[in-house]
Amino acid sequence: MKNKIILLFISAFLTLNCQVSAQESTDMLIKNAQEIAKKDGKSIFIKFEASWCGWCHKMTKDMKSEKTKQFFEDNYITVPIVVKEAKGKENLENPGSLDLLKKYEGDKAGLPFWVILDADLKVITNSFDTNGQNLGGPASPAEVKEFIKKIKKTAKKVTIQDIENITNQFVAQ
Repeated sequence: MKNKIILLFISAFLTLNCQVSAQESTDMLIKNAQEIAKKDGKSIFIKFEASWCGWCHKMTKDMKSEKTKQFFEDNYITVPIVVKEAKGKENLENPGSLDLLKKYEGDKAGLPFWVILDADLKVITNSFDTNGQNLGGPASPAEVKEFIKKIKKTAKKVTIQDIENITNQFVAQ
């Protein structure tokens, strides 16, 4: 009986410990993305998001839609970073996420916030528009047009069909 209680306690402890540290650190995520980006000649698309953020979910859906998924996979190593989670869900955050968000000056921008890096981790562009406002998950025609300008600067190849697919997918109906 005593052994069963000890075994139960150890199991519970290990389960809790795994849940608390289940998310990979931002350092590890960026390091892994950089290795792949260098090998494949792609840019790194870091998207800061949270489970409560509807615009984050929309942007993920737009990037993974049937018409746009291949474009984003061909051109970017996408790194979702969970940050600014609701009280009680902080365990979903990637360790180091808030520091990384601050590094890229997105801590006051709202979510989603994204930044696109080259394979040497130098910033190519971010989700701030020309007025310093966060495009976030672009949805209006003007936001999507600005997003496409940024995509053209960071992708290996952008076709007219890619632009049409991104526009049709991202513009809110």
